[in-house]
Amino acid sequence: MKHLSSNHGRVGTAVLAAFAVAFACSPLHAADTAKPVSPVIKINEAAATTPIDTTPLRGPLSMLSGSGGNITVLVGKEGKLLVDAGIAVSRPRLEPAITALGKGPIKYLINTHYHWDHTDGNPWVHEDGATILATAGTVRRVSTSTRVDDWDYTFKPMAKAGIPTDVVKANRTIRFDGQTVEIRLIDPSHTDTDLYVFFKEANVASLGDLFWNGVYPFIDNENGGGIDGMIKANDAILAQLNDDVVLVPGHGPVGTKKQLQDFRDMLAGIRDNVAALKKQGKSRDEVIAAKPTAKYDAVYGHFVIDPDFFTRIVYDGLK
Repeated sequence: MKHLSSNHGRVGTAVLAAFAVAFACSPLHAADTAKPVSPVIKINEAAATTPIDTTPLRGPLSMLSGSGGNITVLVGKEGKLLVDAGIAVSRPRLEPAITALGKGPIKYLINTHYHWDHTDGNPWVHEDGATILATAGTVRRVSTSTRVDDWDYTFKPMAKAGIPTDVVKANRTIRFDGQTVEIRLIDPSHTDTDLYVFFKEANVASLGDLFWNGVYPFIDNENGGGIDGMIKANDAILAQLNDDVVLVPGHGPVGTKKQLQDFRDMLAGIRDNVAALKKQGKSRDEVIAAKPTAKYDAVYGHFVIDPDFFTRIVYDGLK
């Protein structure tokens, strides 16, 4: 499987770099800055010019990177099935990349959760003829204004064409061009809107932002997420996967089960460190100063969300 990880250093580099700059300038980092620019704006600016990279997975499956969150594409005689839709401004590069994978229309789009870097492309994908599937939570959040203070941004309701019309209320299995596509719901974790997708014959799982490969994740505490939920979700996913599975993370390169296990163990280790310090009565700033992420920073702390920001997220998410 070496060819799957050959793009490690370049997959989605420009957009990930925008995440890094954007979050460094976010309200949680900007005590001395008069009016920081929302990371959403910076990431959109990067996505407007970032090339789309294509990584072959197994069989008829590929991963597209460069439009916010990673996108999984299943191509067959019936057309195409997508997991996530990226950021709308990427369409001039994303649509040709999808077309290059094979003929036929986009028949289905599955949203892993509500965040704009995974759903902003919904309207144009639907206009191309796709039926959009998502959890009731995703439908609810994209249908109304949603505030994320950590990003200093209020998302407006999505255009009606992009709102999912097929609500996944329980685990579901669909057949598409020879693949058994299992849509699996998850309790509140990264957000309160998450699901993941397993392609049985190919043994590929698209995890959305339940897995950020090689970097600290964002967890949306304001909208149903939390560190304990993330750990529980990854425990549930790991129990369902075999050792040879190929994983499409929400961000970062294609991953393995071992990398997901390491990611889960990192989450639990930092959660335990922060919880112990919080139990001692330490303030958030004092916990940050104690460097509870230090053991993991060499692997996960070099990009996107830095150790201090991730410590804030964990601290705020502990109940």
